[in-house]
Amino acid sequence: MGSLAMLVLLFFSQGQSSTPEVEKRSTCDQCDERLFCNCSSRNYRHVPTVTVTEVVTLDLSFNDITSVAEDDLREYTWLRTLDLHSNRIQSIHEWAFHHLQGLESLDLSYNQLAALNPAWFSKLLSLQHLNLLGSCYRTLGPGGTLSLFRSLTRLRFLRFGNPALEEVRRGDLAGVRQLDQLEVYGNNLKRYDPGSLGDLWPLGVVTLRLRGPFQDNTTLVSSIIHDVSYSETFLVVADVLLSEKTSVAPFRETNRRRVRSIMFQNATLTDEAIVHFMEVMDGASLEFLGVEDATFHGTGSWTPARRTHLDNLDTVYFRNIEVMNVYKFTSFLPVGFLLKNLRQISIINCKVYVMPCLTSLLLTQMVYLDLSGNLLTDLTLTESLCHGIGILRNLRVINVSDNALKSISLISKLVTRLDKLVHLDISQNAYTSMPPTCSWPQILTHLNLSRAKLRRVTPCLPPTLEILDLGHNDLTAFHSVALPALRELHLSGNKLMSLPPGWLFPSLEVLLIQSNTLNMFGPLDLQLYRRLRALQAGQNRFVCSCEFVNFMVWRWGGAVEGSVELTDRWDNYLCDSPLPLQGQRVDRVQLSPFQCHRILLVSSLCGCMLASGILFVILLWKIHAVWYVRMMWAWLKAKRNSGNQKRRDAAGNAYLLCYDAFVSYSEQDAEWVEEFLVPELEDSQPPLTLCLHKRDFLPGHWIIDNIIHAMERSRRTLFVLSEHFVHSEWCRYELDFSHFRLFDGDSEAAVLVLLEPISKDDVPKRFCKLRKLMSSRTYLEWPQEDERRAEFWNNLRLAVRGGDEL
Repeated sequence: MGSLAMLVLLFFSQGQSSTPEVEKRSTCDQCDERLFCNCSSRNYRHVPTVTVTEVVTLDLSFNDITSVAEDDLREYTWLRTLDLHSNRIQSIHEWAFHHLQGLESLDLSYNQLAALNPAWFSKLLSLQHLNLLGSCYRTLGPGGTLSLFRSLTRLRFLRFGNPALEEVRRGDLAGVRQLDQLEVYGNNLKRYDPGSLGDLWPLGVVTLRLRGPFQDNTTLVSSIIHDVSYSETFLVVADVLLSEKTSVAPFRETNRRRVRSIMFQNATLTDEAIVHFMEVMDGASLEFLGVEDATFHGTGSWTPARRTHLDNLDTVYFRNIEVMNVYKFTSFLPVGFLLKNLRQISIINCKVYVMPCLTSLLLTQMVYLDLSGNLLTDLTLTESLCHGIGILRNLRVINVSDNALKSISLISKLVTRLDKLVHLDISQNAYTSMPPTCSWPQILTHLNLSRAKLRRVTPCLPPTLEILDLGHNDLTAFHSVALPALRELHLSGNKLMSLPPGWLFPSLEVLLIQSNTLNMFGPLDLQLYRRLRALQAGQNRFVCSCEFVNFMVWRWGGAVEGSVELTDRWDNYLCDSPLPLQGQRVDRVQLSPFQCHRILLVSSLCGCMLASGILFVILLWKIHAVWYVRMMWAWLKAKRNSGNQKRRDAAGNAYLLCYDAFVSYSEQDAEWVEEFLVPELEDSQPPLTLCLHKRDFLPGHWIIDNIIHAMERSRRTLFVLSEHFVHSEWCRYELDFSHFRLFDGDSEAAVLVLLEPISKDDVPKRFCKLRKLMSSRTYLEWPQEDERRAEFWNNLRLAVRGGDEL
């Protein structure tokens, strides 16, 4: 039994050890140098680990994370921003965020949280942004004394609510003192305790999404609007249907609370609702009225509201408005009382094709007009600006961008008489050319001509400009217009290959020239801009030459401090060529010294070669290389002649040797040769035939050829050595040739006679064979005693005839 029990325990222990390990956490390596880790949309099921230990921003949005455990975020103590929106989170451990005490922004929106736990936020004392939109919680925490936000005293941006939110209770927002932005999503809100949002002050922007209550519980809506309405609050009412009088009634609270700014977003409006809204707001402090992303069902029949007073209304803002019965829409003339005090009008992307001149005549106080993104043409804009007669004299800003305008000349004429116009935006139109000259208002300082199809710039531009935007055109050059007052120049998105000449813009401070075909620029280009302080030149086709790379790294890589700041990131400065460097950041390029100092290196190499050549020549001179070459030539020539002679001998027509000896001597020793040597040898029995240069050399021939010819026809060469001989040039030639004959193997060819004592060291070192002979053979020395001279002559005769060695 004991053995059986042990086997059972062993079996279960092995079974436990074989169970699969807990799934390991995934790793996210998408982190950059700003300590931002983008782990969004990667199908993570758990919070991953990241490769950066001190991550500051972590984006985990759009994954499949279902829970956040206690230790998932323990390592991220440096975290400042955490984005977890659009996951499937159902549970969060109550201590999951306790290690993130420096966290400033937390986004938990659009998950599956059924309840909110105050413990999550109890340690987040630095939190400023909190987004709790979406999910499916019905209340804001457990309520009572356990307020969800009781520790978030620094909170400034709060978004909460979802389609399931049913109640907001008194005390739910206890701890929150003031907010810059508040968004409440309560389309199905059923209960609201008055005063629940009343303790929040000041409130900057408040967005209310209360579609259901606006239809069936206007009392609840009135309570909320009463609690969040202050004169400085910007109230945004979104996702509403305002079709009847009752749906507009809650706005009486905004009138009572003297709200000055109201915006409707994603709203549906009718004529009846608009008329009743104006009646409710009669005499209100309303200064700003905006409608965005709305649909209008009506014909503009607002005449019943003509007796209302909205004298404080200063700005109207309409954007993305769809008029269902646009062709039945009446003019604004019946409500002209609304127009006379307006100073700023924005009608953006509303398919407006004309604003009648009669309407423009009513806008006597208007200073700002924005008709961008509509259907205006040159003809209809002429009507809207009353043919340029200067009706809208108070206008300071006109924006007619993104329409169907084609003539710059026309727009310049239409605005010439607008004496106060300083800002004109005519971008995103179909301009293809610029006239040579134009007329403009005298104080126009801002002109936007971007995103057109301009190919060149002319003096049409007003010289008073301070800010000019010509970005995203087809410009290839900009060098013909001087703008002395220009402070900002935008040229991004063109086809410029170089910076514009700086002397044309003596006041320029900001230059944007991104996304062109700029190859490079240097210090000389920037020196022409005397006041330039900010430059953006990234996303160009840079040629990463040594000069450009060194300048960029030296100028903006931290080597020096300068007045010009590179305001875009280094990631925008990439090499386009040469091909091996393509795609590399300019500040990280490493070029070899040979690439950067090619001329210097070539010059140094040539200098080294020249110096080496000079040293080589000196060395050749020291070792007598010239002499060796010359003697080699003589030797080769002698060898050839010897070969020819042998061939002639073989043929039977060779000539015989003519002399027994060729006498080589110095002119200073001629007396001894003529008085002693010649008689003794030529008069001997049998007589010896000597070759002397004075009598036997052929006249008219080169002296070298005579020497070689004489030696070749002589059996021996007799050298009369003396101090004079050693220093004689022609004797040297004779020694030279005799030296090569010795090298040719004829060791008996030379007979040495010393007239005076002379050491072998006096013979030049290059005559190595002769020096060796003087060391190894006995030479004849002219005796000073008369009794020894007979013996000297006998020995000399024997040597010349080829007798035994002496």
